[in-house]
Amino acid sequence: MNAVDPDDFFEEIAASLDRFEHVPDDVLWEIVTRDGSCLWLYRLGLEPVWTGDVVTDRELAARICAGCSARLACLELELRTSGDQTLGVWGALPAEDVRAVFPVWLGRRRRRGGERGGWR
Repeated sequence: MNAVDPDDFFEEIAASLDRFEHVPDDVLWEIVTRDGSCLWLYRLGLEPVWTGDVVTDRELAARICAGCSARLACLELELRTSGDQTLGVWGALPAEDVRAVFPVWLGRRRRRGGERGGWR
């Protein structure tokens, strides 16, 4: 069994966000609030199906975010607004992983010549 290299994992995630580089913040916000699975659950007053087991943030995110069409837009928006100061679950990733993606994402933006490096 091959181990997953964390650097490769975070690089792949950051690369998947390149397509959002020039999307304005307000458009990302609209996508996330309109299409986000977590917000649908909240608006409808629903909870994810629980197994009765105690779940980690990572497991909870996997359950709620599986198949969410706004997952990547959500992560992009969180990286832009909170960067390495994030808390909670964003784009199906727990805060620890979002914080690990942040420097990779920021580096990609800077190398690509992003206007603000993609982050304020």
